[in-house]
Amino acid sequence: MSGGVDSSVSALLLKKEGLDIVGIHLHSFDFCNYQDAEDARRVAQILNIPFYVFDITEEFEDKVINYMVRTYEKGLTPNPDVCCNQFIKFGIFFQKALELGFTEIASGHYAQKSNSHLLKAEDENKDQTYFLWSVTKEKFSKIIFPVGKFLKDEVKQIAKEHNLPIFEKKESMGICFVGTVKLREFLKKYLQPKEGKIIDTEGRILGTHPGYFYFTEGQRHGLNIKIGGGPYYVAQKIPEENLIIVAKDGHPLLYTKKIETTEINILEPEILEKEEIIEARFRHRQSLVKAKVNLKERTVEFLEPQKMVAPGQSIVFYFKDYVLGGAVILKRIE
Repeated sequence: MSGGVDSSVSALLLKKEGLDIVGIHLHSFDFCNYQDAEDARRVAQILNIPFYVFDITEEFEDKVINYMVRTYEKGLTPNPDVCCNQFIKFGIFFQKALELGFTEIASGHYAQKSNSHLLKAEDENKDQTYFLWSVTKEKFSKIIFPVGKFLKDEVKQIAKEHNLPIFEKKESMGICFVGTVKLREFLKKYLQPKEGKIIDTEGRILGTHPGYFYFTEGQRHGLNIKIGGGPYYVAQKIPEENLIIVAKDGHPLLYTKKIETTEINILEPEILEKEEIIEARFRHRQSLVKAKVNLKERTVEFLEPQKMVAPGQSIVFYFKDYVLGGAVILKRIE
């Protein structure tokens, strides 16, 4: 129970089904909002269910923070929410819950299930399967997504009708554990500023930057370019030279036709082997695009060139409502 409306309503729905449930709040990082734990506790009191807070700061530092910093240092842009689901929520915590005798773990994620098959949520605008692709398939038999069949507005209405105090609570945006701290300020704790050059595709120096690791390929805002002629986008980062190359909208360097992937996790191998063309998403809430997946070569080829594909982020594969699996984008090939 995060203290938000989705996990709160999930607990409510399971309680109404007559299930024996316990609310668990995960304290994972010093930047965590103390109010979230209190909100979760208040909901648990209203529902009359036991409530506990698990301190997982040590595990979180090891599995998520260190991974995130290492990835940024390589010049890639990690997705810590994917990492957290894989190693913390449905990794360390999942295993601990089973050891304590619980039979299933419920989550407020917007996703659905059919047996052990992971399916898209009913609310496509809120679908969170993009962040769940790295969870191994056998675990889904013990995971419940109570709000996955509802629209977000319906979930809020359920909370309001049952007088849950969080029904108007705003959603947390961005990286879940950074809170109100800006990402760059957070990274400065681990990666010290290191001034470098910003150049355009013709090699002209346009400005300076405080470190390649603070930027994402495809990023537009936050660039220290004051000579006009923009807007410019980060087209490429060269870590060994601490160099950022920028390009104007429409430049071929901003588009990608083929990528190489790593850390592949396939949930539906039969479908992926049978279907030559599937759909893919390389950003959360991005429209699905047609693609071909070559598991042997670990590549994904888009039928149409795609703009702003960021190495380090996740690419997730779909066929109809099925989540076929996903991978981490290693680099752009074409």
